[in-house]
Amino acid sequence: MDAFWLLLLLLIPFLLWTSSTFVFYFKKCFYVAWMMGLAVLAIPICILKSGGRDIENMRVIRSLVRHVKYFLGLRFEVSGWEHLQTEGPYVIISNHQSSLDVLGLMEILPDRCTMIAKKELVYAGTVGIVCWLGGIVFINRKKTNDAKSVMGDAAKTMLKDQIRLWVFPEGTRNQKGDLLPFKKGAFHLAVQAQAPIIPIVFSSYGNFYLRKEKQFKSGTITLKILPKIETKGMTTDDVSALSDKSYQAMRSVFTEISGSACQSNGPSGH
Repeated sequence: MDAFWLLLLLLIPFLLWTSSTFVFYFKKCFYVAWMMGLAVLAIPICILKSGGRDIENMRVIRSLVRHVKYFLGLRFEVSGWEHLQTEGPYVIISNHQSSLDVLGLMEILPDRCTMIAKKELVYAGTVGIVCWLGGIVFINRKKTNDAKSVMGDAAKTMLKDQIRLWVFPEGTRNQKGDLLPFKKGAFHLAVQAQAPIIPIVFSSYGNFYLRKEKQFKSGTITLKILPKIETKGMTTDDVSALSDKSYQAMRSVFTEISGSACQSNGPSGH
């Protein structure tokens, strides 16, 4: 039995050195396992600190997660920090490529900010519990009426508790080298709360993380925080135009900061 474990210990470095497919699965498994382990550590800290579900727990989560990028060989280059120096509630919108987005999110997450996420996430073991403790707002994407109701309640909570919400308006992960058309929920939320929108763009992961090709190399992710878009005075009638304006601004920046990693086979229109 000792010989088996010794062989395994010798085999892992060899495979990490010679097989990109093994590196892909090793990093993916490590990422999930490490995040689950961090969640085990975070749960009692959050409960002791805040007594239960509280947006202030996002500070704990943020501080625990920020080191994970180093294990995966990732770096973040952030520009536009000044645009997050905005008082009061606002809605952050960003593109969504993979679960690795969480690392960029935690890199720049402002105080009193949490996310809107799919309901299924609450069942993701220890990570789901921590998400709940961090005040994440869960929506059922399959039931449009439920989602609209949740967004309406979220707008009221934003104003009452002076919080910020981070939304992925594409609605699902997308690694096609372009942005998917935006769903309207985030923009209804911002208009109902009369809160500004702050767009944030992640550069393409295509030069280091390719799911189909089973590649997960070291890489640098550019994060660009764009100037806020005001919604004061807007009504439901303005939501489509607001969505289009945000989409065009973010798509332009995505192409600019992604360079050669941005493929040309993504959707060409909105």
